[in-house]
Amino acid sequence: MIRCNFYIDGGWTEPKEALPPHAIVNPADEQIIGEVAMGGRSDADIAVAAARRAFDGFSQTALEDRRQLLARLQAVFERRYTEMAQAISTEMGAPWDLAYDAQAECGPGHIKATLDAASDFPFESLSGSQGELSLEAIGVCVLITPWNWPINQIMSKLAPALLTGCTVVLKPSEFAPLSARLLAEFVHEAGYPPGVFNLLYGDGPLVGTALCAHPEVDMVSFTGSTAAGISVAKVAADTVKRVVQELGGKSPNLVFADAHLEDAVRRGVRKCFYNTGQSCNAPTRMLVERPVYEQAVALAVRFGSEVRVAHPSERGDVVGPLAMKRQFETVQRYIRLGVESGARLVLGGEGRPEGFASGYYVRPTIFADVANDMAIARQEIFGPVLCMIPFDDEEDAIRIANDTPFGLAAYINTSNPERARRVARRLRAGTVSVNGAGNEYCSPFGGFKQSGNGREWGRFGLQDYLEFKCINGLGAMKGHDENN
Repeated sequence: MIRCNFYIDGGWTEPKEALPPHAIVNPADEQIIGEVAMGGRSDADIAVAAARRAFDGFSQTALEDRRQLLARLQAVFERRYTEMAQAISTEMGAPWDLAYDAQAECGPGHIKATLDAASDFPFESLSGSQGELSLEAIGVCVLITPWNWPINQIMSKLAPALLTGCTVVLKPSEFAPLSARLLAEFVHEAGYPPGVFNLLYGDGPLVGTALCAHPEVDMVSFTGSTAAGISVAKVAADTVKRVVQELGGKSPNLVFADAHLEDAVRRGVRKCFYNTGQSCNAPTRMLVERPVYEQAVALAVRFGSEVRVAHPSERGDVVGPLAMKRQFETVQRYIRLGVESGARLVLGGEGRPEGFASGYYVRPTIFADVANDMAIARQEIFGPVLCMIPFDDEEDAIRIANDTPFGLAAYINTSNPERARRVARRLRAGTVSVNGAGNEYCSPFGGFKQSGNGREWGRFGLQDYLEFKCINGLGAMKGHDENN
């Protein structure tokens, strides 16, 4: 049985409060494989105090020293890469190829992008004729991360925090504890000083609230649901700390009649079902121009039927289980709601796929003739459920696409570059992908509206962990020194 405890002030510790542990359940077979120690307010205080003690010294280290430390962390990660892929596959049911090729790869990917961004980042510059502008570590940072892309979300925050000289308290999801525990081993092996990195498990209402409200915390970076993000912002407001959020999405995928229809629909279906639909930027609303709509529905059924649900240990392009029982029940409820609301069920439906009596496996599901005011079109389902919606013309497509409280990502499929640029400019989303173009680690990631604020990844992520300091008068002193 695996035991996940805390890593605080350079060592492994047990909780100070006797709270019930959280069971680690393998989503592939629903077997309990271990437990997570759950922290309380006193544990939050201890972790924050350790980070605060470490901040003054670590923030004053030379940038080059911090670069070398981060490079050592990358080397440890790459040497123990297979362990991380196995941890992710076990804790959230990610199929092996997905866990190895994409999920785990985000770790060294984000570290490299951060190191590259820092090579020419303007940490110091001139301010007017007499001043100097210095960008300095913001302080003690709380990083709260979800379970769906565990290492991606952790490293997109941790790498820039460590590089800029911040100290951190990481609170990962208790539903994805194994990857965070392993990362703490990597940090320790890389040689970071005690207190620079601290790992604390606990639930949101108790530990998350204590961390976000803590007066010794300077910044909170949160990734999760919009509802939880609102709660984080409210709790943090009393101490006027910076809050950066990457929240939910209900991303539109616009398919115009002039697009290569087979490619666009195949790409859209697979992207929606990727990671069992548990991605905040998944293209879950496929908007199709009416002249090719029925053809697109038939293609979606064909390509969706080719998607194979399998045990996470199987190799190949397969879909695994959802990460937890709660998510399984949520997806089932939305599928039922879609049928009751009058959407046309063309693939999948309620229940497990054939051949699975246990595990949190769901049937990849497609609804056609969805109205954009239906719950399945407006709320983030976070499962392999695709909604297909017809549109009449470009204006209608933009109207439907933007008619959502979210604005994380959007997708456009067209053979007309002028249309692609014109429509992309009008979509209220942080990232717009044209004809299948993907994200790069150096690109900004974040959203509009209720999908959050701030941007992560590359040089954009560095900015969240820095404060501007203007030192006036140094220019005049420099001139005086030169004259003497």
